[in-house]
Amino acid sequence: MDFKDWRCLEEKVKSCKRCPLSLSVKNIVLGEGPIPATVMLVGEAPGAVEDEVGRPFVGPAGEILNRLLAASGLKRETLYITNVVKCRPPGNREPRPEEIQACLPYLKAQIGFIRPHIIVCLGSVAARALIDPEARITQIRGKIFCRAGIYFLPTFHPAALLRDGGKKLLALKDFKKLKALWDKLEKDLSSGVS
Repeated sequence: MDFKDWRCLEEKVKSCKRCPLSLSVKNIVLGEGPIPATVMLVGEAPGAVEDEVGRPFVGPAGEILNRLLAASGLKRETLYITNVVKCRPPGNREPRPEEIQACLPYLKAQIGFIRPHIIVCLGSVAARALIDPEARITQIRGKIFCRAGIYFLPTFHPAALLRDGGKKLLALKDFKKLKALWDKLEKDLSSGVS
């Protein structure tokens, strides 16, 4: 799919019927943040609160994400936040492969318009969609991958931290790694190093 501009992408997503998720959704959640943005966070799919208000990561997982960002010295409003799937799966189940494939052109278009230098994959769904279809988040979290000039940093999804608080310190370590990488990129860009 080709999108001539961001407005065209928004319109296509809002009228999307590429999978059955669109039949039960209250609000399609494209994402939010500056365009372009140096950093892009990609989660799995909207949850109940996100579906209700039409914004990403505003429910309980969003509260955890906000705390991780603040503890790492990052400001939410300086990065772009989205999900692989733009509609909430029923009962907050994991998106099915065909649902992910239906939404992937939208995510790829977002990446093209946003032009991030770093993409944080929040959880296994995002890591499998963007890094490796066989990725296991427990094995690759915290490792930095580079694809087509973009750095990818997989970490736990904030919802996983609600279920297993023991992962919070690891996730915080990953977000501090994100901050260090971002700072280095900003320094390199300002000094003309590419």
